[in-house]
Amino acid sequence: MTRNTNITRRRFGALAGAIGAGVLAAGVAPRAFAASHADMIRIGWVGPRSGPLGIFGEADAWLTDTFAARHAEGIEIGGKTYGVEVILVDTQSDPVRASQETRNLINGQSPDIVISSSTPETTNPVADACEAAGVPSITTIAPWESFFFGRGGKPGERSFKWTYHFSFGAGDFAPLYADGWSKIDTNRKVGMLVPNDADGNAIRAGLIPALEAAGFEVFDAGPYENMTADFSNQINYFKQSGVDIINAFPFPPDFPVFWRQAAQLGLAQQVRIMQMAKAGLFAAEMEALGTLGYGLCTGAYWHRDFPTTSPATGLSSAELAQGFEAAIGKQWTQQAGAQAALLDVTLAALVASGNPNDKAAVAAALDTLTTETAVGTVDFARGPMPGIATTPLVNCQWVKSESGPHDFALDITANALAPDVPISADLKPYRIGG
Repeated sequence: MTRNTNITRRRFGALAGAIGAGVLAAGVAPRAFAASHADMIRIGWVGPRSGPLGIFGEADAWLTDTFAARHAEGIEIGGKTYGVEVILVDTQSDPVRASQETRNLINGQSPDIVISSSTPETTNPVADACEAAGVPSITTIAPWESFFFGRGGKPGERSFKWTYHFSFGAGDFAPLYADGWSKIDTNRKVGMLVPNDADGNAIRAGLIPALEAAGFEVFDAGPYENMTADFSNQINYFKQSGVDIINAFPFPPDFPVFWRQAAQLGLAQQVRIMQMAKAGLFAAEMEALGTLGYGLCTGAYWHRDFPTTSPATGLSSAELAQGFEAAIGKQWTQQAGAQAALLDVTLAALVASGNPNDKAAVAAALDTLTTETAVGTVDFARGPMPGIATTPLVNCQWVKSESGPHDFALDITANALAPDVPISADLKPYRIGG
């Protein structure tokens, strides 16, 4: 049986306004299934389902119900059949609330495992609360360096006993971009727009030296605070420096502010590649920009063309995209596959533990877990740090859709880090209007 409490819909704001995206509002929403079994697994799923990051949680309720349908008869582990309850908790995109709600969840609901995703502002406080409480957690979709070093992890040490993370890394961006940007002629001058936050600090420390080593001349506009309303200083600096590549890692609502101002002040007209990360992941963001969105580039941690299947849901990547569109009524997003992968790793860990109600057994299973997921193979045994597994990125470009009901399509233009993912189009220089 599925039970929902305090579920509402609100729209995600873009640029001090709104990027349309239905999301779960604040509160806890238990979704129980196979509840007739005496043995139960309780999964706490903490994430941003409202606020500036709310679009990242758009697929969660649908994926939970899809997971429930696939395992309606329960999950067999160690000779027992378990029912499962997934408890959805909204952080409202607030790191302080993420920490508090995770503690409330642990103290009030006693989950066997906690899962979370989508930027260090979510993953890090959730993981810290789980580490302090001795509850295994799995997180994803934040550069692993931001997660590991941002929480005080030490190289070569088992810094955390209970918390595990799988994702791309900040170190992946340089080879991804060097490959992707080589597809067209540029002057190899790169303007960096990087905020003063956990992501930004990891990017600034790792990506800038790597790009310079790859032969790019980098012009860093300096750290700025999220939710900045005026980017004219950064824009003028980029114009004076003559950059024709910009690489930005802004908080999602900040990019439309920057790019509209860049068009007004003449910067967009000199740029041949506008590369984004963290922002620019979703078609809704591009739709809010209108014709300024055609030609923007973004990395993709999942795409409907990935040659993968999600064991937890039983759906291929193409089916995940189709299912999301049918259920949500909007264009597919990267989160459909990324969050399915979070369920994939969670299911694999619970099964491998032999006893999903034994927290130490679940953590021990994660130490050496290798499993297939919607985003590819996740292998904690071969990760760069204990408790860390890495997943690939491809580079993409938003273009005008030539068919179908949507204004934008997402072409795969570079696959150096994931050669099994097919390239679908050549990279085109940015030009206002497409």
